[in-house]
Amino acid sequence: MRSILVNADRKPGSDARLQTAVDIARRENGHVTVLVDTPVSRYIAMDPMGGSYVISEALDKALEADDEVAAAAETRLAGAGVPFEVIRCEDDPVTAFAYAARLADLIVVSRSGGLAGDLALRARAPVLALAETPLKVPVGTACIGWDGGEQAAAALRAAAPLLAQCSTVKLICVVEKEGGFPATDALRYLSRHGVNAELEEHERVHSTQETLAAAAQGADLLVMGAYGKNRVREFLFGGVTEFFLKEETAPALLLAH
Repeated sequence: MRSILVNADRKPGSDARLQTAVDIARRENGHVTVLVDTPVSRYIAMDPMGGSYVISEALDKALEADDEVAAAAETRLAGAGVPFEVIRCEDDPVTAFAYAARLADLIVVSRSGGLAGDLALRARAPVLALAETPLKVPVGTACIGWDGGEQAAAALRAAAPLLAQCSTVKLICVVEKEGGFPATDALRYLSRHGVNAELEEHERVHSTQETLAAAAQGADLLVMGAYGKNRVREFLFGGVTEFFLKEETAPALLLAH
């Protein structure tokens, strides 16, 4: 995780994101790219004849405010002891971050910002979705939600550098039916990366997400695949990813699809 992309903005949680990105970069001898995005599309209005125009005054104020965000981020990182750059963009946020993340190892966002789910599907990098507080690095306790699927495997691979520094790692399997599925491949993979993980199997109670939430209670980080089911289905009927993105008491999430 030597190329870390993080967004800075005027919303709560920006300081936590920057601090986490810096802490990971310092630990991994990495580089931080701070993206400050001002989506021009938000300042385009339609006239009664079907034409469009830019609300120039509002856009100018937004650009000026985000100039201050970019300058503050540059000042903060200048004394952080890690290499960094601050870049600007005017695309919609998901497009901006997906484009900037093409060669990133990790994207750091806030869970409350509404970007994490879309980025997990669109970007080619894992997404670290934080609460409003920084993730302590090195991580103390990490849990891996393992169902044997491709998404869970992608998340586990992406998280390996963070997991190698954890004091405790738990591989949590929610048993959907008798026999479940083997987790030995995941344990072997982790051991090759210096991670000694404990396997926990839990019978499902009420729902998979509630069972996993109970098993991961008190963890600092939850690693999981994003949208193993169709996203529209998850949105309409509920699912593990949507549950944890909306659950305020959940730990920091590392998501991959």
